[in-house]
Amino acid sequence: MEKTDVVIIGGGLSGLYAACLLAAQNKAIAILEARDRVGGRILCPEHEGFFADLGPSWYWPALNPKVVSLIQALGLQSFPQFEKGMARFMAKDGHVENFPGYPMDPPGRRLEGGMASMIKGLCSRLPRSDVRLNHPVCEIQRQDHGVRVHVGVLDRAPQCVLEADHLILAMPPRLAASSILFTPDLSYGLTQAMLKASTWMAGHAKFFALYDKADWLSMGFSGQGFSLCGPIGEFHDGSAPEGAPYGLTGFSNIPALRRKDDETMTQAVLAQLPCLFGENAKTPVKIYYQDWAREKYTAAEYDQRSAHNHPEFHPPGGKTSIWDGSFHFAGSETADYYGGYLEGALSSAERAVAAIIQN
Repeated sequence: MEKTDVVIIGGGLSGLYAACLLAAQNKAIAILEARDRVGGRILCPEHEGFFADLGPSWYWPALNPKVVSLIQALGLQSFPQFEKGMARFMAKDGHVENFPGYPMDPPGRRLEGGMASMIKGLCSRLPRSDVRLNHPVCEIQRQDHGVRVHVGVLDRAPQCVLEADHLILAMPPRLAASSILFTPDLSYGLTQAMLKASTWMAGHAKFFALYDKADWLSMGFSGQGFSLCGPIGEFHDGSAPEGAPYGLTGFSNIPALRRKDDETMTQAVLAQLPCLFGENAKTPVKIYYQDWAREKYTAAEYDQRSAHNHPEFHPPGGKTSIWDGSFHFAGSETADYYGGYLEGALSSAERAVAAIIQN
């Protein structure tokens, strides 16, 4: 049995940001992350110093003041999304046409070092011992004064048990409702609200291809494209800020239940790319493919259909703290605004921390 001030379940952006805010208040913290890495849906594999965003890629300064503030506090650098040139459109019959692109409005920006640079920056402000990887939570129990958290697999001896005055659940509500045992049971209304809050990106799949040169630029294309025949339905330029490596990235338009294994999907993407961006697009120096619907620490059974509207969380009475103020919801899906966005992840963390400090 280990005791601490606050247990945070989930080592994504919201959980790590909450941990930094609490650390500034001299709170003892334990962050429990089920994966063998931090970041959650922020995933950026590295290729020769370039980090490819396989989760969120953009933020919008005009809409995301909390993200802007964090980027500045961490000393990170950003650059505008490249959108100059014509876009490409592939019809259902495979016919491809050019058309003027759709620049982001307001303009979007990307981070040097990928979105993972925010995760690295936050982790640098925390003692390494605060973050416990490979710690899946299987049960949360209410106590007279706080909570008890069991790590491991249900019906087996726990990997470890922690007690704390407060708990922040910084993971998708739908995933928590379907994978964690709560004692006592959460109310029917709250459980339904958790299950109805779709997990952003959980039904999506994304690719990122890297090149030594970008033929699509010399052809007058921006890298933006749309396709009605798949396997990728939406394309964007994913190049480094100074041009090399060059990149193309985008999202699958095939429903999760119909997508094949990763290797089959990757080969289908490689076959589609030259149809839109030139023959050399079929031979990237590196290609990544991430199917979030296959991630057991991201997607639940109900997430097999991609969410097209950003998630909304409506707990009974609008209460995001329960159990006499010892249990607090965070995570982007629980945000009061910009649910599913990075901004929502930060605002929900601030709300949860404020509730703990005021308790």
